[in-house]
Amino acid sequence: MVELHSNFTFQGEKESVNGVQPTANALHETLEVTWGLTPWFETGFYVFTSARSGDGWQWVGDHVRPRVRVPESWQWPVGVSLSTEFGYQRRPFSEDTWTWEIRPIVDRKWGPWCASFNPALEKSVHGANAGRGFEFSPNFKISYDATRTVTIGVEYYGSLGPLTRFDPARDQQHQIVPALDLNLSPDWELNLGAAIGLTRATDRFLVKMIIGRRFSLQNLARTAS
Repeated sequence: MVELHSNFTFQGEKESVNGVQPTANALHETLEVTWGLTPWFETGFYVFTSARSGDGWQWVGDHVRPRVRVPESWQWPVGVSLSTEFGYQRRPFSEDTWTWEIRPIVDRKWGPWCASFNPALEKSVHGANAGRGFEFSPNFKISYDATRTVTIGVEYYGSLGPLTRFDPARDQQHQIVPALDLNLSPDWELNLGAAIGLTRATDRFLVKMIIGRRFSLQNLARTAS
């Protein structure tokens, strides 16, 4: 699968903070390529970029993300998977240049409803926060299939601080994202959302879009021949 993640920050940090570029009026484009190696194992690769007036278009960094999941043949009542993400981002875009994430994913679908919870743990391997240990960054999404092609939902993204001692509330990050998914075909996905930041440490307003295309290697091989 090939996905393009796009977001534009309308209201964010206007000044450089600890050497990190401002986020206000910045466009971020991320290319994600995921390859399913088996029915239960995949690996994703990310290329991050950023564009902002006066700074031009810049490469931010790269991450790799292997993921395993419980096979459907096990018939568990919920979907369960585990991914780990490791990568580099340039110092002008993050205080931490090398980071590691462990992300359990639990999801459940019943009728037109679907819920997913990701109690992610993030660790700075090299950078200003390398001594803070694992930080708790929970995400969740709940959605409803309004029609066969339209799904409405709400997403949440948070960063609370180290597991041993959460940051003060004003320094935590919390975002609520009303979202829309268009199920145009089995091969295409489209996600649109508007993120609202709830604390001063969070960008206050941004819009995002994800467009993705699934490919079958067998079909590509037939087309090439």
